[in-house]
Amino acid sequence: MQDHFTGQITRIQGRSLPSDQARRDLQHDHERRLAALARLGAAATECGVRADSDRDLVLLAEDEVSLLEGAGGAWAAFGVAIRELRGLLPLRPLEDFGFPASPLVSVEGENTPVAAAELETSNPLEESNPHLRRIGGGVEAWAFAAETDNSVYKFYLPREEGRIGSEFGFRRGDETTLRAEAGLGTYRGLLEKLLLVHALGGMATEVVAVTPEGILVAKQALGEPLAQGDDVSRVLPAGLIEIPSRFLRANRDHPRLFFLESSVGGAPRAFLVADMHARNFVRCVDGALRVIDLVAAPWPAAITEREPLIADWLGRVRSDPAASALPGAHDDEL
Repeated sequence: MQDHFTGQITRIQGRSLPSDQARRDLQHDHERRLAALARLGAAATECGVRADSDRDLVLLAEDEVSLLEGAGGAWAAFGVAIRELRGLLPLRPLEDFGFPASPLVSVEGENTPVAAAELETSNPLEESNPHLRRIGGGVEAWAFAAETDNSVYKFYLPREEGRIGSEFGFRRGDETTLRAEAGLGTYRGLLEKLLLVHALGGMATEVVAVTPEGILVAKQALGEPLAQGDDVSRVLPAGLIEIPSRFLRANRDHPRLFFLESSVGGAPRAFLVADMHARNFVRCVDGALRVIDLVAAPWPAAITEREPLIADWLGRVRSDPAASALPGAHDDEL
């Protein structure tokens, strides 16, 4: 299948759910994209290129360093790394999705100027267009359904200081070892979040493009939203591990530990995932409930490895998700 807006190969269309193989292919694409971004960051460092945020790397044009590549060595590798990321995360203008060609304006509490040109008086994403009808959105992204097939396109808006999306930051707590608080995120954090949604068995998610303004575009199948306030505590994705409150508290619903397995093997990575409330679930065409959004961050190993109780629990819970905070004791007895 070809995506209606970009002409790229797509595995998501309308309300249909992709096959198991298509889901595996999508996860591999997510992993390759994150690896390409990491290699690009390393190549930039080798060339002495300082990026204030990973937004600067994500928006590099394919020919950004073409005049310097002839020097070979690190600069040639930098050019290769840019083109590798561009192949996995194309730069596409908003006009490709039916929106007017005007830079995103600052909306207090939501986003800030993201282009050097003078800001227009209106936000091009505020209204539906002949090809996309707005179906929802929040602080992070605005969601639209395609008129052609009802596929959902999410436009993640850049924020101040090159930030985008939300992810957790960690600090030591007063009544618990760790306190996790959601704040502004990074492009890497957003790409990891989209991978986690997919890897948790949530709605299959495809990264479509990033615009020159820094808007990241993702695609999901369409589902039926749940009512605000519905109890989803019993339908959280499989593989999530409840975290003893003595270890961590978060300012988002249902904080859980998740070990992310790579499709190419290797040790699983630990993540904190949360914010799985009713509005972040939909009912799919097969009748199943699937998560469509969450807030996450890599587990803060640098902090917790110095906490013997948490380090011991993490070691045990990796193989036994029901392991209690203390060996030989039930958490409800502590």
